Amino acid sequence: MRDKHQKSNIFFTAKNKKSTVSLALAIAMGLPMAALANESDEVKKLQQQVEELSRAVAKMEQAPRVKTKGGGLEVESEDGKKSFEMGGRFQLDYNRFDGAYNAKNDGATASDLFPRRIRTYVEGQADNWDYKLLLDFSEDKGEITLARLRYKGFENGPTIKLGKIREDISLEALTSSKHITAISRPMVANVMSPYFKYGTSAYQYFESTGLRYAIGAYKGGSFGTDGQDENGDMNLSVTGRLTWSPIHTKGKTLHFGAWGSQRDMGGDVLSENFARGEVRNTNVRLVNYAAGGETFAVDNMTQYGFEFAGVYGPLSLQGEYSVRDVDAMESFNDSSYDGYYVTASYFLTGESRVYKKRGVFNSPTPIADSGAWEVFARISQFDATSDTQGTVTEVLTVGTTYYLNKKIKFMVNYLISDVSGPGAEELVGEITDGNALTARVQYLF
Repeated sequence: MRDKHQKSNIFFTAKNKKSTVSLALAIAMGLPMAALANESDEVKKLQQQVEELSRAVAKMEQAPRVKTKGGGLEVESEDGKKSFEMGGRFQLDYNRFDGAYNAKNDGATASDLFPRRIRTYVEGQADNWDYKLLLDFSEDKGEITLARLRYKGFENGPTIKLGKIREDISLEALTSSKHITAISRPMVANVMSPYFKYGTSAYQYFESTGLRYAIGAYKGGSFGTDGQDENGDMNLSVTGRLTWSPIHTKGKTLHFGAWGSQRDMGGDVLSENFARGEVRNTNVRLVNYAAGGETFAVDNMTQYGFEFAGVYGPLSLQGEYSVRDVDAMESFNDSSYDGYYVTASYFLTGESRVYKKRGVFNSPTPIADSGAWEVFARISQFDATSDTQGTVTEVLTVGTTYYLNKKIKFMVNYLISDVSGPGAEELVGEITDGNALTARVQYLF
């Protein structure tokens, strides 16, 4: 019985051992398989997370880039094909003047402090199209200065723009007020250019040769015409400009230009006040074709001009000569007026004026953190006389500009003027010369 019982125990013990071994083998084989299953799930999850992270990074790389520009704002897509920007300028002027500038007050010294320009703009780009809207809030006014839509999609072809745009007249008139050398533009630019008018134009620049052309048609509305003739038909102006810059490298520029404009006046009276004597807010405009005589109605006008500019390091020279031929309604009033200016400037701190391919200049960026200094001198004349009336005005301007940085600059100009011609006595009496001190603080944002 004992042996039988012992055998039975041995049998069950062996059986249990076999079960234990089988279980151990199952566990030993199952654990790696389970581990592999778990590892495979973890790998899949990890791969999924990596893919999600990669997509997030790709979206971040394609997200618009936001930049500030001296207080302004610019948003641009990664590929640069879409953008939006907003900013503006503030120019605060101080004028002090006497003599011919204040002839209505016997030449006494007068002064004024006023915002010359308070402008804000928005502009954007979408593929081959871009737009810009420029508003001006200075001198108790709120007006649209520029409203431009532009298409740049023609391969090896012109750029087209339309809206309220700047006519291509005069190098100095086309250069932005942010970048002009003196506080006021010369008389010839203000006489000839209507600045911004509604119309359309096409232009193209050829990098290899430095040639650029521009041609446009615009609605009238300057120099005395209201933009329509006596029958209500729109007065039209056609303007073109051709420039050539055989040298246009950094620090060296050679620029030649010519422009012409045919303007329908529709029988309206030509405005007698052609321009100020390069000082804003005076009570006498020194360039006056009707002084000592009368205004007259005009059928059309032809205007044209020639430009020259050169930059050699810190030294620059710029000049223009322009003519206005007037075809009056009565032929005995037919007249021709002309003017010129020459400006020389020098950067004491070594900077150079920046030439842009559209045939204008920009201000330089100061080399040193301490800023940049520029000095200049300009001689300017405009002859608005006929045999019996009108004035000849000459202005000498000297000045200096301190560029604190790209956005802020301070300007001081001193002007000496002289008025002559058959109409001078009626316009300014015996006070034929004048002096002025002008100053400006400019901030771009």
